[in-house]
Amino acid sequence: MTVDSRCQAPGITQHTIAAQAELTDLDADRRLLDLPGTSLVIFTSTGCASCRWARQHLPGAALPVERLCWIDAGNNGGLVQRYEVFHLPALFVVRNGHFHGALHASLRRDDLIQALDRALARPAEELP
Repeated sequence: MTVDSRCQAPGITQHTIAAQAELTDLDADRRLLDLPGTSLVIFTSTGCASCRWARQHLPGAALPVERLCWIDAGNNGGLVQRYEVFHLPALFVVRNGHFHGALHASLRRDDLIQALDRALARPAEELP
């Protein structure tokens, strides 16, 4: 059974549910360079309780991003190494193909929004 990431739960409007993409070592760079708008890149693992919580709750959190890009850290070691992921979940911001760095925040909506604002105010860099 597949789950539509835009399926609406009671009390949540369509505009609060972020589009989602699964990225891998093979396609992450090309897709992140090509995607317009702001992408929140999230490294997760199936064995991580916080990661499972993030996958369940962040899509409906009404974050100011166009999409959530999920990367399974267990299956994509090249990206884990290049992004220097040391803890999970690990969050990064990419806007219009430009890397704005890591987010250092709790998974609370308000903390994430503040961290996004700080990250997007920094000068952009090349993707790792």
